[in-house]
Amino acid sequence: MKRSREKAASELFAALYPRLAGWCRRLVDDDETAHEIASEAFTRLWARWTAVTEPRGFLYVTAANLVRDHWRKLERERRAVRRATNEVAVSPPTEQADPSVRLLVQALPERLRVPILLHYYADMPIREVSVLTGRKEGTVKADLHAARELLRAHLRRSVDHTL
Repeated sequence: MKRSREKAASELFAALYPRLAGWCRRLVDDDETAHEIASEAFTRLWARWTAVTEPRGFLYVTAANLVRDHWRKLERERRAVRRATNEVAVSPPTEQADPSVRLLVQALPERLRVPILLHYYADMPIREVSVLTGRKEGTVKADLHAARELLRAHLRRSVDHTL
């Protein structure tokens, strides 16, 4: 029993780790951090191996949460550095002039952010996003639409500011 469990976990790791790590890499823009997040997602899956019915979905949702935590940590560090150097008046290059889609997605409410990450960044179909989030497909579609509208509006405002 233990041997078959290890074999299944090993096969799952070989099949999913490269893509999961690549997905994380696109979100965090750092190879080492991406591998740490992907590895942590697999570690958490392994700890709950017998209770998880959909390992792929568990991995991506867990990784999405870890990416969100990473983004929050980076933002806390940025604020701390700004406070420590007393350069409150100096801010990073204006995001309005050069909006980063990653930062815009990060700023979305979790209800909208998770479906965007799963559908567009992990290439999961709406049906799978629905199962993983526990929401009806129509709700996922509405959330994706709302998220796209928010992103579109922010991008328009950013472009208008640069003209």
